[in-house]
Parts: sequence; structure tokens; C-alpha cells
Amino acid sequence: MVYTIGLKEKGNIKLRNLRGIIFNMPKIDLHRHLEGSLRLSTLSEIAHQHGVDLPSWSPEELRPFVQVVDDTPDFHGFLAKFKLLRRFYSSREAVMRVAYEAVADAAEDNIRYLELRFNPVALALNQGFSFEEVADWVIQATQQAQVDYPIQVRLIVQIGRHEPQYAHHLAEIAAANRDRGMVGIDLAGDEVNYPSSKFTEVFHWAKKQGLHITVHAAEAGPASHIREAIEKLGAERIGHGVRAREDLAIMDLLKKHQITLEMCPTSNLQTGIIPRLHNHPLFAFYQIGIPVTINTDDPSICNTTLTDEFEVAINGANVPFRVLPQMVLNAAQAAFLPKPEKARLIEWFEKAFEKSMASFVHD
Repeated sequence: MVYTIGLKEKGNIKLRNLRGIIFNMPKIDLHRHLEGSLRLSTLSEIAHQHGVDLPSWSPEELRPFVQVVDDTPDFHGFLAKFKLLRRFYSSREAVMRVAYEAVADAAEDNIRYLELRFNPVALALNQGFSFEEVADWVIQATQQAQVDYPIQVRLIVQIGRHEPQYAHHLAEIAAANRDRGMVGIDLAGDEVNYPSSKFTEVFHWAKKQGLHITVHAAEAGPASHIREAIEKLGAERIGHGVRAREDLAIMDLLKKHQITLEMCPTSNLQTGIIPRLHNHPLFAFYQIGIPVTINTDDPSICNTTLTDEFEVAINGANVPFRVLPQMVLNAAQAAFLPKPEKARLIEWFEKAFEKSMASFVHD
């Protein structure tokens, strides 16, 4: 189903209060990292409470160390901010707080379905917690947030490319908690310097356990990484996939197999993957039949919300507003849910759009 929104006047779609309309749309975020979703105010409070060794405890002075401000776009510079953030997971309470707040912030942005990915190694290693402990804390916190807010959450365990020694352990944790909302595993991190070949066996094992697979690929690395992710790791979705545009065969592969791309425009600009927003291939992929979705990636590091990302897609990446509901439905169709649950999710969003879109046009 494709939704056309607005009144056509002289070939243009005129909208009333674009940002307000986008904010009020029910949305889905399939690609959001917990470790990139920490409130600046919370970081400051945790630093004060636990004496975290930092350049500053002031929120504004702390900002450039954990958030992209005036940074020169750089992929590795972006990743470096996660290293400092590992210092903040100083207690059970801190981990549960940031997990709860990540869901709360998503719900406040009218995200109704969220797949939140997290790396137990990042949350546990600096403080000596077990991976099982931090996974349990994240589960508890996100379950409570779902009670308090109108949002459905599923969890994805992220495996770092530079830490293959933990991969099987993390996959086992995901498999052991499938009945508590863990639905898949993700391979993320520095794809330029750390190949995916070390993870083939683990990802095959995870798939046999009923876990879903998503892989960061062709973000900073070449388009060929997408083929590796699909054919070697069993990826059902690709994180970013921007550089697929460099290879017609890879674009054909994505279209043929209907592999959903989890695209994050602001992040791609800040990491230097695209030079300018109007160069983003989001809408071009959509036009040729590749299922694309819009996501936040790291809301706090990027200083963004999903409302912001939708607005950026329209004003920066030339995505027509009328196709946004279809991109949300693409996300629903790609959700890591059992078929009956996915069907209900799709139906809910279709009905929500049918009910609300008519009110978004000019009177």
C-alpha cells in the first residue's frame, strides 16, 4: 500500500506544519545503538556520582567528547566517541537507567516499535561485570519502559568486529534470552580494518538457534561487504549499505532478495560516508525497489531524533514526504518478529496511517 499525503498544487505537495506532522507520525526505528543513546544530562550525573575520570563533568564541556559538534566528518573519529562512553556503565543502576531512558526517549518521539541493539562487552568490560549480568539489566529496564510507555521493544545483541573472541559467548546470550525479547545479533564496528570472515561460524550457529541477522556493511567499507554479509553471514538486513550505490550487481542483489537497508542519513554525513546530504542514495534505492528504512543510529552522538531524520530525509536527501509512510511500513515488514506478530504490527501501522494521514492536508 502506498500513501499519498497532501494537496497537489502546481505539481508540489503542500503540507501544514511539516515538523509537527512528522513528529506525530507513528514511527519505527530498526537501527539504534543503546551506547549511542545516552542523555548528556545523565552522563554528567553518572560522572558526578561515580567519579568517572573525564576531561570535564560539565554537560556542555563534556558534549564535544561524546557528541558530534563541529567535528570534521570522519568514520574512525565517530567510532572513537564510543570508547569514552564505556566509562559510564559504572553500576547496575547506571546500565538500567541508560537502557530505560533510551526507550523512553524513543517513545517520546512517537516511535511505536524499536529494535534496540547493545554490546554487552561495552557495558560490562570496564567495570568487571559479566556479560550475562548486563544483558539481564538491559532486559529488565526495557521491559519496565514498555510498561510505562506506548512502545514495543525488541533487543539485538551487537558483536564488535574488533572483538571476535567474545562473539560466540554473545550469541549464546542472545539465544538464551529469545523468550525475553532478544531477537537477533548484529556485526558492527570498524569494517575497514576488521573483516567479517572470523564470524561466519558464529553467525551460522546463531541462525540455527532461531536468531535473526543484521550486519553493518558498505558503510565505510566497499559494496562487496554486502554480498559477504548476505551470503556468508546470512544477513536479512544491512546496516547502512550506503556504498551499494557503487556496484550495480550489489543493488540487484538487494532488490532481488528484498534485503532491507537500515539507513541513517545524519550519521552517514557525520562519518564522512557521504559528502553532503543531497548525495545520500536513500530515495534512489527506494525508486529502484530496494526496501529502505530511516533510522537514528546513535541519537545522542549524532544529536538527532527520528523526527529529525525524517525531516533531514525530506529537506536534505530529497525524499518526497508522500513516501515516508511506505518507508515506515518497510520497517514493519522487516521487523525481527514471528510472522503473526509482524502481521499485527503491519496492520496496526496501516490502520494508523489510514486514520491520521487525511488530517495532514491543507483545509
